[in-house]
Formats: sequence, structure tokens, C-alpha cells
Amino acid sequence: MRWFLLLSVMIGLAGCVTTAPAPGPNAVARAPQAPGASDIQRFQSVVSRVEPVAESICRSRARSANCDFRIVLDDRAGLQPNAYQTLDDNGRPILAFTRSLLADVQNADQLAFVMSHEAAHHIAGHIPRQQQNAMAGAILMGGLASLSGADSAGIEAAVNMGAGVGARRYSKDFELEADAIGTVIAHESGYDPVLGAEYFMRIADPGDSFLGTHPRNADRIQTVRRVAAGL
Repeated sequence: MRWFLLLSVMIGLAGCVTTAPAPGPNAVARAPQAPGASDIQRFQSVVSRVEPVAESICRSRARSANCDFRIVLDDRAGLQPNAYQTLDDNGRPILAFTRSLLADVQNADQLAFVMSHEAAHHIAGHIPRQQQNAMAGAILMGGLASLSGADSAGIEAAVNMGAGVGARRYSKDFELEADAIGTVIAHESGYDPVLGAEYFMRIADPGDSFLGTHPRNADRIQTVRRVAAGL
């Protein structure tokens, strides 16, 4: 019973900390810049074009999902350029962008592609899929630790590890899937996704580490070019 209660608590915590699928694809080492008035205007313009297309594609591909996107600025000071997708308490999809990202992208195509990519995470259902993977990993590792006779601290550590590894399972595939769907969204919004994906050339390449959450930048660009060629 102690094992069951501990596992239930840890799975709940894992779900809380893994709700946004890999929110760091746009993080870079450069010092954050403050956006100017033109950056804000560009953001608003891109939102006005991408949001209705994303919602339309969401309704056609994910009929059971809440497709009422809310696109916001994360205006906390000192944040690196970043974008992420999450859900509010009612399941409404939130696409959040740090203010420094607005100054970091070089053109509207790059901003539109990042926005389309984040919307695609929701359309593909990556948050619940990631949560399921985290839960499966937690159950597996926690069960093995329990069978081996580990104490509560050992079981807790195993559950944490299992949830973390589980959350990373297929995360690279999720990113490539979001790139593919995001390519369609950006294209139908009137932007060039191939030009937009050039933003990947300006961020650190995650390489091909086993537990990495993101694929190589070259693989992502190749995916965008392949999908765009068929549009």
C-alpha cells in the first residue's frame, strides 16, 4: 500500500512537470534582447494569420481536442528566447513566447514557423502522449525497485527516474511530427516554412544524444523541406 500511494503521488508530480513538450527548442546562449515596437507589431500580425489556420487544422485533425488557441507573451524579465505549448486548467491550449524571442527571430517567416510548430504539438496530442509515457516509465522503474526490495527512498528515486526517461521517450519523434504539421500551418498561413526553419541554424544543435529531447537541427530542416516540397 505504501508503494501504491508513493507511486500515485510521483506520477501526479511527473504529469505536472511534463505538461509542456520540450519547451526549450528555441533556447539560445545569447543574452536576451528586449523587443521593440516593431517586434510587437510583427508578433500581432503573425498571430492574426497563424491562429485561425492552426485552429482550423486542429478541428480537422484532432476533433476531440480543444482548438481554441490562446497565444500569449511570457513577459518575465531575463528569460532566454523560447517558445512552448501548454494547457490551462480547462484544457485550453496555450502558446507562450518569451519577449526576447520576438527580438531574436530575424523575420516573420521564422516567428510564424515557431508559432506553427508549437500549435502542432497540441494538434498531435503530445502533452497527453508524453504524460502516458512518463507514467509507464514511472510504473516500470518503480515496480522493479519495489521487487528488488528497495526502501521508500529508493522507490521514489526509481519512480522519478522512470518518469523522466519515459517523458523523453519518442520526444524526438514528437518534435519532427510537430515540424511536419507546423510546416503545413505556416504554409497555409501565407509564410515560407523553409525560410522559417532557418531559425534552427541559429540555435544550439542538440546532437543525437540518447536521452536528448530534440533531434538534430539538420534532421528538422530536412523534415520541413520534405513536407514543404509536397505542398
